Amino acid sequence: MKKLLWFSFGIVMVITLAACGGGGGGAPGPTPQQTSVNLPKTGQLTSYGTGSIDDGALQRGVAWPSPRFTAGTGAEVDCVTDNLTGLMWVKAPDATTSSWQAVLDYADGLPLCGHTDWRLPNRKELRSLANYGEANSATWLNAQGFSNVQAGFYWSSTTYAGVTAGAWGVNMVDGLVFANVKTNVGYVWPVRSGQ
Repeated sequence: MKKLLWFSFGIVMVITLAACGGGGGGAPGPTPQQTSVNLPKTGQLTSYGTGSIDDGALQRGVAWPSPRFTAGTGAEVDCVTDNLTGLMWVKAPDATTSSWQAVLDYADGLPLCGHTDWRLPNRKELRSLANYGEANSATWLNAQGFSNVQAGFYWSSTTYAGVTAGAWGVNMVDGLVFANVKTNVGYVWPVRSGQ
């Protein structure tokens, strides 16, 4: 248990240092060329900062379509399409938790909704489901056409490069993205690229 806690603490520290741009010491590297990237809005609509300079006030990013999700019909009744990303998700993800390899194997080629190209989403795809304007993304998603979304950790297919015994995932309560040891358990939510 102590090894797991130190491993998790180490991952949090590496992520924190990377997010702050620090940890490497030395002189800063060259300034990257500025380019435009079409990132979606976070979903936060309320401003919590003083001076109205936080995300809730600025509302930067690509606007979400309305409706954000479309429930499938006919052969695709057990699927939901995200109208923002074009990804197709399993409507009712399994509530069973498993290790990373087990969920990776489960999602690979799952026969559902007339498709067999299902897979485990990468870290960015999985994170795109979080609504940072809601206190609980799982509750929000369950009101958007999904069902059985659990308020817990969902695995992504992305291995944590710093410690390859870990993989990234997203907590569907608060949208927190973090790495977990692959032998620990988490939920599976298969995705396919859609249209």
